[in-house]
Amino acid sequence: MKKERNELLEFLGGLAMLIAGGYMFASKVVVTSGFFGMISFGGLSVPTGAVVIPFIIGIVWVFANPDSFAAKLVAGLGLLLIVVAVIVSTHLRLVHTTLFEWIVMLVLIFGGLGLLARILFKNPKKNKKDEDDKINC
Repeated sequence: MKKERNELLEFLGGLAMLIAGGYMFASKVVVTSGFFGMISFGGLSVPTGAVVIPFIIGIVWVFANPDSFAAKLVAGLGLLLIVVAVIVSTHLRLVHTTLFEWIVMLVLIFGGLGLLARILFKNPKKNKKDEDDKINC
């Protein structure tokens, strides 16, 4: 005879594990940014000030010709390039962590994900068959 499982408790337990592990991990990560200097896009190194040039050209073009779709496109892509440059220049660093803390973080994060996945991606037909078997007994 199979033991009944409380799926709500499994889901909440998995969610609590995931949140606790994510908090522990996030509290051990230091985020810094080094936007000033050079940014590499693939093999091309670009000074950080140069990423603003397409945006400036696009803005001037929009004010000169407000009906131009190409001007709005260049300004939008210039703004996107600035955002990408800031994100690319962001550095994440894990501070001093003991092996025990690292293992606890991993178990909480991936154990919680496993519990959540088991509940969220279960086969509903399998449970219906089990219920039908109980009714017929």
